[in-house]
Amino acid sequence: MPSPIVFSHVEKSYETPPNYVVHDFSLELQPSEFFCLVGASGCGKSTILKMIAGIEAPTHGNLTKPDHVGMVFQSDALLPWLTVEENVAFAAHMQKFEAAKVKRLTAQYLAMVHLDKFAKKYPRELSGGQRQRVGIARALVVESDVLLMDEPFSALDPMICDELHLEILQIWAATKKTIVMISHHFEEAVTLADRVGVIIDGRLAQILPVTLPRPRNADEEPFALQVKAIRNALTVPSPS
Repeated sequence: MPSPIVFSHVEKSYETPPNYVVHDFSLELQPSEFFCLVGASGCGKSTILKMIAGIEAPTHGNLTKPDHVGMVFQSDALLPWLTVEENVAFAAHMQKFEAAKVKRLTAQYLAMVHLDKFAKKYPRELSGGQRQRVGIARALVVESDVLLMDEPFSALDPMICDELHLEILQIWAATKKTIVMISHHFEEAVTLADRVGVIIDGRLAQILPVTLPRPRNADEEPFALQVKAIRNALTVPSPS
């Protein structure tokens, strides 16, 4: 199976003359991999995700990616005038699926995120964790092999985060999607990812494999050592 996402010496600038926010970025993801990007604010993480999503285009270099992807945003970004099921169905309609398929997929993914009983509710009637679950279902319903997640749990309290971490791992196991997630929590990256990419000043400074068996226990020493390795990687100057 070919790699779903391949960056080859990608550069990105928003200015002329160029001031690059992503430098010589090369990365090949494996099918069904859970890959996490970490780095300081403004390091280029979100720009990389936007290029995969097709929101931005590389200034230089080559990027191989799917024509469409599912994306979960940091804020749930739901349409407040639509119900839960209408928010999810809207994304399916945008893919021009026939009505019967839209109905089937909407029901399927609302059940997967445990919100089938909330289908007729409006976003204002949901908790923060429930709204983010709607965002996950909406991203899944587009039926892409790639799921992008832009710090989706950063605004939620720790107990809800733990629940959603478990659920997203279950969804990943069930759907076999390639997931690319941005996080600024090292513990979250170690909990979820197969590999963690460390970005410094727009450059991919290091890729760290996470070889711990799942489920992963944050109280155990091997987990703490993986977190320490990520923290140490972020203190190393990026390659020139």
